[in-house]
Amino acid sequence: MSDLDYHRLTDAVLASIEATVDRWLQEDVIDIDASRTGGLLELAFPDGSKIVVNTQPPLQELWLAARAGGYHFRYADGVWREREGHEFFALLSARASEQGGKPLRFSPA
Repeated sequence: MSDLDYHRLTDAVLASIEATVDRWLQEDVIDIDASRTGGLLELAFPDGSKIVVNTQPPLQELWLAARAGGYHFRYADGVWREREGHEFFALLSARASEQGGKPLRFSPA
């Protein structure tokens, strides 16, 4: 994939996460503070825990760090997957639900 395609895809992922967190705040679902600096998005949960989503342009990967561990995702066949086959948004949803103490579901835009 070209660098341009990589940046377009990762920007869409980060924007989708930010939009979801903003919607949850407006709908009083959960108060997660989202802070983005370039290709790094930090989600701060009410209990003080964090999830960090970070782009890795040289590797063309998307990284996710949560309390339960860290994951590296590669884009293939239209989906971001980590080496064990877990899809990015499904794993992000599971980790956010654990850290948020309630069911939370992220999905692509």
